[in-house]
Amino acid sequence: MIGSLHGRLVFKQAPMLLLEVGGVGYEIEAPMSTFYELPAIGEDVRLLTHLLVRDDAHVLYGFGSAGERQLFRNLLRVSGVGAKIALAILSGISVEGFAHCVRAEDAASLVKVPGIGRKTAERLIVEMRDRLDEAPAGAAATIRAPAGPARATDEAYGALVALGYKPAEAARLLRNVDTDGLGAEDIIREALKAAAQ
Repeated sequence: MIGSLHGRLVFKQAPMLLLEVGGVGYEIEAPMSTFYELPAIGEDVRLLTHLLVRDDAHVLYGFGSAGERQLFRNLLRVSGVGAKIALAILSGISVEGFAHCVRAEDAASLVKVPGIGRKTAERLIVEMRDRLDEAPAGAAATIRAPAGPARATDEAYGALVALGYKPAEAARLLRNVDTDGLGAEDIIREALKAAAQ
């Protein structure tokens, strides 16, 4: 199992990033909560990881905090929740926000995450109640890199589609965001906030 990686950030386009460690490039998928905290291309970054072995691929997931990784692992144990939905949950709700939704039995907030229907939200509430205490808290913030306006909007659009939003829905969310002076991560954050309302 690969527990963490520390290396140079070579490429990032949500939800995928490339981390070079000792001359080897690792493709890593990460939630938007981790993307928000990534440093500029070429800088060093440390991520906690989870290796998911499937019949057709070995996929490496990266997280900026132990709480995110633990929640991801716990979500994978819920019936009907795969890695894509787990990433969408971490991208749309903080670890603390998710815990609040489960404790308050707030299925309505969970349904706002793409890929989560009413039944899945209710299953998450029931199955995650006992697992919430397993998730340690904390995240280390790093410096973010600004991007050009048009490129940033394109990156944000691609990230929203990769997170499960339909292309038309992603475009609608981005139309409601004032993108002037914002980097891709900030545009995505604002679009996800709008989607959650």
